[in-house]
Amino acid sequence: MSTLQFKTSINCANCVRAVTPFLDAEASVEKWQVDTTSPDKILTVEGENPIPELIMKSVAQAGFDIEPA
Repeated sequence: MSTLQFKTSINCANCVRAVTPFLDAEASVEKWQVDTTSPDKILTVEGENPIPELIMKSVAQAGFDIEPA
């Protein structure tokens, strides 16, 4: 299983709720979480072969900023 991390603007429970359907729909993502207590709001994604571009696109579609950590 591979793990990827990204800096995001996902900073609260409502933000997590808003991005959930986008990340859950991404087939390459098996598990994900956001550390909203971190200054960089780190999104950690796990999966067999997560595709960074698709994850970034999903988060951007939900209305949040994202960049590789």
